[in-house]
Amino acid sequence: MTAELEPDPVWVVDDTGFPKQGKHSVGVERQYSGTLGKVGNCQVAVSLHQVGEQGSAVLGWRLYLPESWTKDGKRREEAGIPEEVVFKTKWQLSLDMIDQVRGWGLPKRIVVADAGYGDTTEFREGLAARQLPYVVGISSTTGVWCKPPQAQVPRYRGRGAPPTRHAYGKQRPTSAQDVAIQAKGWKRIRWRQGTKGWLESRFVALRVQPSHGFVRGQLPHKEVWLLIEWPESEKEPTKYFLCDLPATYTLRRLVRLAKCRWKIEQDYQQLKEELGLDHYEGRSWIGWHHHTTLVMLAHAFLTLEMLRSKKNFWVDPATDAS
Repeated sequence: MTAELEPDPVWVVDDTGFPKQGKHSVGVERQYSGTLGKVGNCQVAVSLHQVGEQGSAVLGWRLYLPESWTKDGKRREEAGIPEEVVFKTKWQLSLDMIDQVRGWGLPKRIVVADAGYGDTTEFREGLAARQLPYVVGISSTTGVWCKPPQAQVPRYRGRGAPPTRHAYGKQRPTSAQDVAIQAKGWKRIRWRQGTKGWLESRFVALRVQPSHGFVRGQLPHKEVWLLIEWPESEKEPTKYFLCDLPATYTLRRLVRLAKCRWKIEQDYQQLKEELGLDHYEGRSWIGWHHHTTLVMLAHAFLTLEMLRSKKNFWVDPATDAS
C-alpha cells in the first residue's frame, strides 16, 4: 500500500469512537469521543494512516484502554486482554504505531495530527527524538518565543545546591493567539478543490521557538513554524499549528500539509458506513482486533482498485466502443 501511495506521502495520526450501550465490550467507558462530539459510552481507537495525493491507507490500529480497564483483573481476564498490555495514553499509542511501521523498513515521513496530540509536549518531543518532522495542531494558549530569549543559570552564591535552572528575568513567552493578533502579512491560500469550488482561507506563518519547559527553567526549544489560520469572516483566528519543517518551506506547502487530515475523515466514513468498522458486537480483545484488521484490508483493497481504475482509464477501451 505504501508503494502505491507515492509520491511524497505523510503519516496522519487520529482517533475515532465506537458508541456502545453496555459495559462489557473491551475498552468501553464513558469518555470523550470526537465522533460523538461529547462524553459518551464508547470505545476509542487510535489509527495511523499514510496519505498521498491519490489516496490513503490505514497502517495500524491501537485500541485505547482506560485505566479502569488496565487495573481491573476480572475485566481483563473476561475480555482476554494480554498481560503485557498496560495503560498508555493516545499519544503514546500513536508513537508505538510509528515505531512499528518504522520497524517494517518504511522511510521517515512528515507526521500530521490535530491539537489533541499536538498540545502534548511529550508527543512533539517524541517525534523530534525520532527525527520525524511534524505538522500538529495546537491550542491558542500555547506559548512561544517570537525572538530568542536571553536565559542563563544564576551565579552560584556559595549556599545550598548550585542552581541548575535557567532564569528568564522579566521575559515572558507570548501566546499563539497574541502572536496572531499582532501578525502582519496575511495571505489568501487555496489548498484543494472541494465539491463547491476551491477551499481557501487567510494564513500567516512565522518562525518561533516553543516555550514549553519555561516554568521549569529549561532552555527554549528549536525554531519551528507557527502556522495560523484566520478566515476573514471570523472575529478571531480559528486554527494554529506548529510545523517542525525547514525555514525554506513555502506558506502554501505548509497549508496543504496542515489540511491533508480531511482524507482521514473520509477514511473513517468509508470504514464505518461501507465496510462495517463500527458494526462489531463482540466483547473480546482478539475479536476486536480481528474485525478491525479485516476491515482495514477491505479498505486497502478498495483503494488499490480505485488506483488501478485511474491508471487504466486511458488503457482499457470501453466494451461498447464503436
